[in-house]
Amino acid sequence: MSIKLIVGLGNIGTEYEYTRHNAGFWLIDELAKQWNVSLREEKKFFGDVARARYHGEDIWLLKPNTYMNLSGKAVGALAQFYKIQSNEILVVHDELDIGCGKIRFKLGGGNGGHNGLKDIQAKLGTPDFYRLRLGIGHPGDRNLVVSYVLNKPSAAERDLINQSIDKSLNALPNILDGKLDDAVRFLHSA
Repeated sequence: MSIKLIVGLGNIGTEYEYTRHNAGFWLIDELAKQWNVSLREEKKFFGDVARARYHGEDIWLLKPNTYMNLSGKAVGALAQFYKIQSNEILVVHDELDIGCGKIRFKLGGGNGGHNGLKDIQAKLGTPDFYRLRLGIGHPGDRNLVVSYVLNKPSAAERDLINQSIDKSLNALPNILDGKLDDAVRFLHSA
């Protein structure tokens, strides 16, 4: 297993920048800082892209410039151009079904109603890509979900999300080195 593309999901525009739905973008921004690479707009990939090196291999970072429900357009374009297979892609996204600050890592599965994942599955033709799911909690009523994900978390929630991003970045070397059991043990611990 080798990850060649790490995608952070979010919505473009300053009005969405600090909303829960942009947790995937937040992680990509932190990773780009850690790896000392700059994301820049690439129109042919419909997103902001950076190329990093890890153990001599290219790894692409991507923040789609589409809205969330069209994320697959960017993922599909970059993956097709660089001949990246679905199981070489890690998608980082906010997750309602996990408590705020908790993290889950897995390969494949359903989309849980997440429109970004739904579109990526449609464009790749498979659900078999890795997911790093950053818990944002649930508002308790499905009628409140859209408003909840498109609003800013409280300061305490943002702190928990930031801690989960830091923890995820600490686990990333294990993921990239194929030590998935170690990564899962670390990420899924309290």
